[in-house]
Amino acid sequence: MCRKLVSFAVVFLSLSIVSIACAGLPEGAAAYTKGEYARAYSELKPLAEHGNAEAQWYLGVMRHDGQGVPQDYGEAVKWFWKAVEQGYAKAQYNLGVMYRRGQGVQQDNAEAVKWYRKAAEQGLADAQFNLGVMYAEGQGVQRDFVQAHMWFDLAAASGDSSARRDREIIAAKMTPSQIADAQRLAREWKPKGRD
Repeated sequence: MCRKLVSFAVVFLSLSIVSIACAGLPEGAAAYTKGEYARAYSELKPLAEHGNAEAQWYLGVMRHDGQGVPQDYGEAVKWFWKAVEQGYAKAQYNLGVMYRRGQGVQQDNAEAVKWYRKAAEQGLADAQFNLGVMYAEGQGVQRDFVQAHMWFDLAAASGDSSARRDREIIAAKMTPSQIADAQRLAREWKPKGRD
């Protein structure tokens, strides 16, 4: 009987922690969307400190943009890293942006590509677009119009009008065979889980 009671107590405590970790997320996200950044920060910070990846990402964005808190790229990177460690795609994308711009980290296009790729492989259109740009410009990777076209195509399928435009620009520099290869790669592409 004592073991069952202890087991029940452990399960109950675990469920309580999970519910606490998600309690203010909708409220914090809603406050953020309304531009109520101080309220959003107070709702989201405890969640972030308890390991909620989405809350960590929000804190990173708020620190990056100086929304409700002083702008601090180092703090933004810290919060993005915490979410990245859990495979959170938006944080991977934001970390890529930080590396591309050299904000809070040493500027490093290869590192930007690494983080864009991780987010792009989960289906995040912004990351797919940025990865396409990196391939098109040969920044952090070898210039590869087939890869650029493929990533632009995937982002365009999510409704990104800039990706549609850039895909057409790249296509004008490609052979019909290269375009066919890029289209085949895009058709065969499947999103991966969190990494």
